[in-house]
Amino acid sequence: MKVSKIKFNEEASRRIYEDYLKRVARSIKSLPKKDQNEVLLEFNSHIYEGLQHNDKVNEIDRLLDVLERLGSPEKTLKPLVADKKLEQATRTFNPLHVVKALALNVGNGISYIIFFMLYLMLFGFIFLIYSEITDPKSTGLFFNGNDFQALGKINPEYLIESTTHEILGNWFIPAMLLSIIVFYFLITILLRVKRKVRSL
Repeated sequence: MKVSKIKFNEEASRRIYEDYLKRVARSIKSLPKKDQNEVLLEFNSHIYEGLQHNDKVNEIDRLLDVLERLGSPEKTLKPLVADKKLEQATRTFNPLHVVKALALNVGNGISYIIFFMLYLMLFGFIFLIYSEITDPKSTGLFFNGNDFQALGKINPEYLIESTTHEILGNWFIPAMLLSIIVFYFLITILLRVKRKVRSL
């Protein structure tokens, strides 16, 4: 359903109203078209209803009062956009949507910061695959005897001086690919669980 623009008697009122709707549209542009349309319809409906129940005679004053009650779209819509992106991410398993959802939700609690850090670790596995291809001698899962030393890059000089050795060999890239898949689905499922718990 398309947004039916409200008719105003004064040109200044129309410009203020259209500018506000543009700000709403900019604030929700990262959402799917269906969600964008729903938000615009809802805001338009609030403005229309607010204008009907306002006893001020001046059209501009009535409109400004309604918009002031609705608040700045950039601030008002931030939690809604973050929640919608999270819903989209958990529904689609799309990495881009998950990253955007986490970035938008970082300010919404410590658990999202933890999720964001987990996602950064996921990208660390991708970097390790690239590093293994470009510098295989100093990249891997390193142990010194039975003691874990490092997962990642290590100084080649240190390898020569110590008894540290890489244990995965040719299995390093498959192990990292498997880690990426498992980690990604784990994070997305945890996000889905968190969202369900929050909606209870």
